[in-house]
Amino acid sequence: MTPARQRQFDEPSLLTVFSSALLDLHAIAGRTAAVAFLADAIGQFRTVVPFDSGWWGECSAPVADIPPANWQHGSLGLPASFASEWNAIGAVDTFARQSMSDLGTVCRDSGYDIDAPVVATFARRHRLYHAMAVTCDLPGSGLMFFVSVYRDEGQPAFSDTEAILFGEYCKHVRLQWSTRLQQSFRGGFAGSVSGIALCERSGAMLYVGSALANLIRKGFPAWQGTVLPSELLPRLAQAPCSLKLGRTSVAVRPCGELVALTMGGAASQEALSPREREAAVLYATGMSYKDIAHRLRLSPATVRSYLRDAYSRLGVKNKLELSALLVGTVDAPHP
Repeated sequence: MTPARQRQFDEPSLLTVFSSALLDLHAIAGRTAAVAFLADAIGQFRTVVPFDSGWWGECSAPVADIPPANWQHGSLGLPASFASEWNAIGAVDTFARQSMSDLGTVCRDSGYDIDAPVVATFARRHRLYHAMAVTCDLPGSGLMFFVSVYRDEGQPAFSDTEAILFGEYCKHVRLQWSTRLQQSFRGGFAGSVSGIALCERSGAMLYVGSALANLIRKGFPAWQGTVLPSELLPRLAQAPCSLKLGRTSVAVRPCGELVALTMGGAASQEALSPREREAAVLYATGMSYKDIAHRLRLSPATVRSYLRDAYSRLGVKNKLELSALLVGTVDAPHP
């Protein structure tokens, strides 16, 4: 730590404000409804580091030619359309891609001088002149958790000290959110948590895994996350029950104060065609593209296409997650 940064952290008032914010964060976790926790927790950070707007939620990183996407989100000071607007330009948002590739590191940027004009237009429209973000992995879910905050032009850029405070505060937010999820998951689910969602009976979502998110969006292409499609809401009031998404059955059951939707290990795999699943299982168990192509009498290009689709539909990012879903299980969520 540099002497200048050490002096900044020695400032008693700064330490007092940050300590108070952490104490308030833990109090919020004890008294706030699960779905409202993230909004209250991130809003509380304004007492430490002022910002004009903020955005958080779950996202998927780009895989091969599949662009990044936001799946479940909340915001402060931004319109409801923000996530869907970003999904349209996320593939060329270099700041977001940097945050997704440098997990656990606070990233910062300033200015509208952005290589992609469509991103510059988006940033100007929402006054995102100064940006600060951190993205973390969510093992077993197939997705990542992120928090981004913004300041308008004319405000100061986020400083080194503010970046450190932001990173440390977000660790506490993630821990509290993780605890709420694990308490809700208690009781056990078979298979990977990528095939599970937790929501209120109103449909407001606390968590969604990538396999189930992909399945919902396949059935409802306009769905942008945060709240389940309106067509599914009546089934929540009928829990325990089941619903059909395409040819996949999803169990719906009470889960404490929430409702859980789960595809289960076998149901998650139903999202694949028999040929896609066969190629994915062989790849997960260690076979190469060439060996799989030879065994299944396919071209290597076809095998790559099958695997790309399998990664997208199952919501996994690497061979380890693919193997856990198809040939093993993930026993507990670790958001």
